[in-house]
Amino acid sequence: MITGGFLLVHPTEPDQAAPPHDCPICSRLAAFRQEWREREPGWHNGPVRSFLPPEGPDSVRLLVVGLAPGVRGANRTGRPFTGDYAGDLLYATLKRFGFASGEFEARPDDSLRLVGAAITNAVRCVPPENKPNGQEINDCRRFLVPTIESFPRLSAIVTLGRIAHDSTLRALGAKPKDAPFSHGGAHEVSDRFVVSSYHCSRYNTNTGRLTEAMFADVFETVAKHLGQDS
Repeated sequence: MITGGFLLVHPTEPDQAAPPHDCPICSRLAAFRQEWREREPGWHNGPVRSFLPPEGPDSVRLLVVGLAPGVRGANRTGRPFTGDYAGDLLYATLKRFGFASGEFEARPDDSLRLVGAAITNAVRCVPPENKPNGQEINDCRRFLVPTIESFPRLSAIVTLGRIAHDSTLRALGAKPKDAPFSHGGAHEVSDRFVVSSYHCSRYNTNTGRLTEAMFADVFETVAKHLGQDS
C-alpha cells in the first residue's frame, strides 16, 4: 500500500473498519482535507487507517486510541502518530514495555513494528485546529466500533485524552459516567481493561501536564494486566 509517497509494509484493517480515502460523511473535515490536498498534493491527506502489527488483527491484545491525525503528522504520512512529537513519546514508551520493536524514524516505511498492539484514532480525518466537533466524533464512531470488534483477543485499551476515552466507552456500549476520564484511571468495560491517559501531545508535555514518567505508568499498568514484563 502506497500513501503520501511512502510504502506501507504493515497489514491494514478490514475495510468495514476504515473510511474510504474520499470519505464524505463529515462535510467540514472533507473540505479541510481537500484544502490540504491542494496545498500539499504529495501528502496522504485522507482518513488514516489503524496501525497493526505484522501478524495482523488476531495478535492484538492492546489497542491505543488517539484523538485524530495531526495535520503535519499522520495526515501527511498516513500512519497514526507518525510525523509529530506525540509519536516520539508514544512509540518510545511502547518499545519500553514490549509493545513495539525496531526503530521509529517518524516515517511509515521505517523499521518500527507493533507487537501485540494496534493504534487507531477516534476521528480518522484531520480536523481544523485539532478540534473535531461532537457530530464528527459521533459519526466516526461507526469505524471505531468495528475496529474494536476486529480484534478477537483484545484485552486492554489505552485512551489518549478525554475525547478518545469517551468515544471508546460509547463504542463499547458504556457511558462516560460509567468510567470517568482521569489520567491513569483504570476500569473494566465490556470485558476490556480500559486505562485513560492525558494525550501525549507536545503541549501537554511542555506544560508539565504529562511527564514521561506519568505516561510510562499508564503502560506499566497495562503491561502488568497483560502479564508482560516491563
